[in-house]
Amino acid sequence: MTPKDMMVVDANAEAMGISRSSLMENAGCSLAQKIMEITEPSGVTIFAGIGGNGGDGFVAARHLLNSGFKVDVLLIGHPCQIKSVEARNNWQVLEKIDSLLSALRLRVVTDSSQIEDPGSDVVVDALLGTGTRGRIKEPFSTAVDVINRSKGIKVAVDIPSGINPLTGTVSHKAVQADYTITFHRKKTGIEKASSKYVGYVQVCDIGIPLDAEVCTGPGDLIRLQERDINSHKGQNGRVLVIGGGQDYSGAPALAALAALGSGVDISVVVCPKIVASEIRSFSPDLIVKSLPSHAILPSDVDKILKLAANMDSVIMGCGIGTEEGTRVAVNQIVKNIRKPILLDADALKLVDLDQVGKGLELVLTPHSSEFKTVFAKSVPENLEDKIDLIKNITLKKSFTVVLKGNTDVISFNGLFKLNKTGNPGMTVGGTGDCLAGLVGGLMAQGHPGFESAFLGAYINGRAGDQAIIEYGNNFTATQLLDFIPQAMRLD
Repeated sequence: MTPKDMMVVDANAEAMGISRSSLMENAGCSLAQKIMEITEPSGVTIFAGIGGNGGDGFVAARHLLNSGFKVDVLLIGHPCQIKSVEARNNWQVLEKIDSLLSALRLRVVTDSSQIEDPGSDVVVDALLGTGTRGRIKEPFSTAVDVINRSKGIKVAVDIPSGINPLTGTVSHKAVQADYTITFHRKKTGIEKASSKYVGYVQVCDIGIPLDAEVCTGPGDLIRLQERDINSHKGQNGRVLVIGGGQDYSGAPALAALAALGSGVDISVVVCPKIVASEIRSFSPDLIVKSLPSHAILPSDVDKILKLAANMDSVIMGCGIGTEEGTRVAVNQIVKNIRKPILLDADALKLVDLDQVGKGLELVLTPHSSEFKTVFAKSVPENLEDKIDLIKNITLKKSFTVVLKGNTDVISFNGLFKLNKTGNPGMTVGGTGDCLAGLVGGLMAQGHPGFESAFLGAYINGRAGDQAIIEYGNNFTATQLLDFIPQAMRLD
């Protein structure tokens, strides 16, 4: 689990009603219990930083005191610098504990010269944890040296300070722990790091339900990328929508507009000439490239591939029709294109997945009947059976599947996510095109296909949930588009 994954899970748990204070209390209590398993009541020194890692240490100090340990807490930094409300509250609790009645000693350290070997039986690293980024600054650097020189048992909280939480590398220095006590899931950096640093690793359950990890939630919006302040037009994504036909002009327009709503800079629709004017009329924000025939045909493939070469992602299928010539064109495109591509609607009925180019990042967004067409398998009613079916399919294929439904099931390479946003008002035509546009837009901004898929499903459903508050069940896909920017904001 990456640091960002853990941030997402924490935020999703909070949205479910599990407070961050509760999670910190559980983490600190678990840490104290593990220390009690390692040694009999003795002297413990906790080196605490000003982040959440330090907060876990503050909680552990209280529990260790109650179990007969002599506890010294060295806060590396000033109390006013403590970042989170939860950590600050737990520090203030320690300040209120009377040192005459307990074996607690608090020290505030603002300069490296104030740090000495505590000579304790147990030394706890609650300094930086997953907050490590590059070279460790003073006075934390000296604190790491002092911990490593100590003859006591060294216990790291979550991940030893100094280890990159994503790569497991040490760019400067790091605590060399005998034990690493981590929470909820083993962090990616721990799995990759040398045992020289992490020692014996134990994972503690702190009460985060599986739903906070498996189901999409507001915390997942943390994954959305921030724009570079120096970026210019086109750097935040270019999307090509391939679709439209004599019977359908709205579908590709909705997808292209949803892609713009996701944050891309440029959204281009390539479509048959017969519907080009209608698609242009939807919005001046769209760029429309017309093809000479009444449908997308093999003779159009070279032009489409040239357009796609300048794009960051491609969406194909919205309103594209099911002519035989279109079938041939769709399969030539997926065989030769070299951009992340999403297939929706009619393209799902036409594509031969065996024709997909090797290494192509592909997302499929079928509803139940389209799923049966693509995979020749009926979708079971039971959610667990649905999950198993889609996981097994994606284990064999290198693409992402979004099975749309009351609960969307999204899977890639055996991984899965569930999305429960959305409502019955979204049975109106066009909301699936909005989903396609969102997912394609997120891919254009650099998100992997799987992440784009579950984020897009969450945002699309959340926009629908906001639309139903405004309009009741009688909203349209065009009205849903207006709520996409709001649905992407982390409240």
